[in-house]
Amino acid sequence: MNLKRREFINQIARLIFLSGIPFTKTVANSNAENPITRKIPNGNNSIPVVGIGTYRTFDKVPNLKNSRALGELIDTFLTRGGQVIDTSPMYGFSEEMIGAVKDKLKVDKSLFYATKVWTHGEEQGRTQISNSFKKMKVDTIDLLQIHNLVDWEVHAKTLSKLKETGRIKYTGITHYHEGAYNALEKIMKLKMFDFVQFNFSLIEPEAEHRLLSIARETNHAVIINRPFGGGQLFRKTKHLKIPPWAEEFDCNSWAQFFLKYILSYEPVTCVIPGTGKMIHLIDNLGASYGRLPDKKNRKRMKSLIENI
Repeated sequence: MNLKRREFINQIARLIFLSGIPFTKTVANSNAENPITRKIPNGNNSIPVVGIGTYRTFDKVPNLKNSRALGELIDTFLTRGGQVIDTSPMYGFSEEMIGAVKDKLKVDKSLFYATKVWTHGEEQGRTQISNSFKKMKVDTIDLLQIHNLVDWEVHAKTLSKLKETGRIKYTGITHYHEGAYNALEKIMKLKMFDFVQFNFSLIEPEAEHRLLSIARETNHAVIINRPFGGGQLFRKTKHLKIPPWAEEFDCNSWAQFFLKYILSYEPVTCVIPGTGKMIHLIDNLGASYGRLPDKKNRKRMKSLIENI
């Protein structure tokens, strides 16, 4: 995408946000009024397919200035159809920032709170989990995940007990690198968790053949992290325009192109691009509206990126 086009998209998105023009009519280029949602296999509810990650972007000192800015971001996230917010004790001040903005939200809809345990030992795990409740100022955590498989067998027992008592609704396990796929495959087949989270994108495609089918077979909800390959996809396409055939699946930007590719796989429940910028948030959420690529377009998308 060239600079002039990027500036144009940014200006349009700012106008959308400031003017209150209905989001789905302008960004999604579709008549859809609601975002796409997918059912949690081991639950009774569904969640919107585009969430928000907080790694780095929410690691800010929870002062008045930062909580106001991120409060506006999350308020817009909710009013535009978002729900899932994913964080971790590993992400610095992120949990505290979520707690700081929680009471400032202008909408009644609640977030789907997803955090993680990231430490060794049962006692330290329980302490860390207890601190997560306090930092985020919640009585119930929707999804508690074991971060990067750290001491997972020990924490699995703690999560199971918390779920039994109603303190958490769902359990999960995560990683961000294909080097952990062997371990993830084995754990998923044990059917101990409700969710699994891993990386998947047009530039990190290994999970398509190794994990998505297992997730379907084992009834796991799937959260996708690193949907932009750590920014590699934007660097790869920064001088290019999105192809005109992207209109066939209501795609208006490279961010939506990358996210809709992932969401075209039915086992994917939610994708969590991280951002702390309003302009990027609105753009990302556009991927949850309108049509998704079919198999033909998915093949074209993959070929396009492979040949750049």
